[in-house]
Formats: sequence, C-alpha cells, structure tokens
Amino acid sequence: MLILSRKAGEAVVIDGECRITVLANDGRTVRLGIEAPSDVRILRAEIVTQVEEETRRALLGLAALEAAGSRE
Repeated sequence: MLILSRKAGEAVVIDGECRITVLANDGRTVRLGIEAPSDVRILRAEIVTQVEEETRRALLGLAALEAAGSRE
C-alpha cells in the first residue's frame, strides 16, 4: 500500500488516466474528487464487501438446496 499526504487541492494520478483530488479535509472526513475514463468502475469498498458477502450467502444457500434435493 502506498501512503501519501495531500492537502486540499492536491491530487494523485493513477496510471496516467485516473486523477484523485482532495477537495476538503475537516479533520474527521476527507472529500475526494475522482476523474476517470467512463469504462473505469469506481465503487466504495463497503459496497464491494457487501456484494461479495451477499453472493457468498446466495451460493451457500444454493449449495444447501442442491444437497437437500440430492437426498430426496
């Protein structure tokens, strides 16, 4: 993990195409602006984690249903 310090108005460029700019920092939260090509998917990490967990639960449920069906 790369750790950087940036002030409001300063930015980081990733792979020459994605620019992340610090818009504001109030001491508790940081507001970021992200500029990226439209084909780059940008998601909050907690959403990715939630979707992964729901997918895992759905697969476990499906496996349980299939196992129950094979016992009948």
